[in-house]
Amino acid sequence: MFVSTISKTQQQAMMIAIFVIMMPMIYLSGFVFPIENMPKIIQYFSYLIPLRYFLTIIRGAILKGTGFHDYYFQMSMLLFIGVGILSLSSLGFKKKIG
Repeated sequence: MFVSTISKTQQQAMMIAIFVIMMPMIYLSGFVFPIENMPKIIQYFSYLIPLRYFLTIIRGAILKGTGFHDYYFQMSMLLFIGVGILSLSSLGFKKKIG
């Protein structure tokens, strides 16, 4: 929704979503490369990426067999980031309508 509020056309929204949001998320989340092997500044930047927390939860649940009760921090971070992005989206939408 946030991408839709900042783009003018559907094609622009797709390009922003793919190249500005999805690709950095995939590369910096630890899905492709381990976060420990990245430079320190990028490791700190990866804390802003929601996919990092989601991958931690999924890897723990599927590979280790742990329950979701072990991942309160990751789930709270996902909730915090989600509420933040939804808030920015609603503010941008109000500006477009009004």
